[in-house]
Amino acid sequence: MKSDNKNYYDVIIIGGGAAGLSVGAVTAEAGLKTAIIEREADLGGILLQCIHNGFGLHHFNEELTGPEYAAKVETAAIKAGCQIFTETTVSAIIKQANKNITVDCSSAIHGALELEAGAVVLAMGCRERNRGNIGVPGARPAGIYAAGFAQRLLNIKGCVPGKKAVIIGSGDIGLIMARRLRWSGVEVKAVVEIMPHASGLPRNIAQCLEDFNIPLYLSYMTTKINGKQRVESIEIAPHKNGIADMSKAVKIDCDTLLLSVGLVPENELSVKAGIELNLDTGGPVVDSSLMTNIQGIFACGNVLHVHDLVDFVSEEAIVTGHAVINYLNNKAIANNEIKVIPGTNVKYTVPNSYNRAVNNSFYLRSMMVMDSAELTVYQHEHPVYRKKLKHVKPAEMLQIQLPVSIETSMELDPILPLTISLEAI
Repeated sequence: MKSDNKNYYDVIIIGGGAAGLSVGAVTAEAGLKTAIIEREADLGGILLQCIHNGFGLHHFNEELTGPEYAAKVETAAIKAGCQIFTETTVSAIIKQANKNITVDCSSAIHGALELEAGAVVLAMGCRERNRGNIGVPGARPAGIYAAGFAQRLLNIKGCVPGKKAVIIGSGDIGLIMARRLRWSGVEVKAVVEIMPHASGLPRNIAQCLEDFNIPLYLSYMTTKINGKQRVESIEIAPHKNGIADMSKAVKIDCDTLLLSVGLVPENELSVKAGIELNLDTGGPVVDSSLMTNIQGIFACGNVLHVHDLVDFVSEEAIVTGHAVINYLNNKAIANNEIKVIPGTNVKYTVPNSYNRAVNNSFYLRSMMVMDSAELTVYQHEHPVYRKKLKHVKPAEMLQIQLPVSIETSMELDPILPLTISLEAI
């Protein structure tokens, strides 16, 4: 419902990274008055500090650096007519009785703002897990960084964080930083991973560790951090079922420790707004149109679930943009949603429901490595869809298309959930 308020927008997007900019380009191009709110001084999000290439191969059909990718989606959003608010922090999202949504924010340029929208898109991205999240024992000296923060120090500020580094966790940012540190003259002593397999993409294992002969310790846990004023060494040991075998412990001398132990969606605003969260992803629960439990509030990108490729973030954002257009034009397809839940060997599925009237795209992650697998969609233990997959890994997000009316020998029950499972074959 539109308003005479000059601060009214058809769409307000919170977050000016790849997701927010990609949504904005779609909605503004469709003629919707669109605002993008970004708390930093520049648009682009985390892409601005990712100076390595490998971005854009799927979405733009060319290999780009992070800043180059950011420039492309920013140009598209601005050209489409998005109004940009930088250095602006959103403090609250409030659903009004008239179906519009109020967005309260504080701007370095405009001061306190109260904006109103017909729809809001959450695109705040994610943040890094820290030492407190993984409970590593030992001292608390200087020299311990989240891998993404170290990346910002090096690539944006030009500061080399240390001379001898160890990386805990094999997430993609940590792997990329292993290579970046080596290029900067830092000796990377090891990457330590508690799981039996690396959590980063295979290409990053090959290009960032194997090409530089950096040791990767799989199934090792960090048992102690040593140092007074600054990190002096860490101790690691192999483990079985979470119990360290101290007879095989290894001490590694270093002055810098990078933590690459996973990312979690930025969900503080979501929680404050009363949005239901998915315990498997940490992001909002969404229906097939990527709308949350609060009508008119959508979510996409890393605030919804952590992606491994920014190309998929943009792809998901474009889908969200069209869903927002349909919602505001009263063309959304309702009353066709069937709940979807993860089954055997599946960590999570997004979105969290299947719409029987349209083709559905789902993202999911396997919980184990499988050279060959079969994906099966069940309803009440009855298989309604099957697909064979190769080279399934937890590090690589899977995308599947479920067609309209997947029922085979039975009609889907609108009450019973669908379960998506993966099994090795």
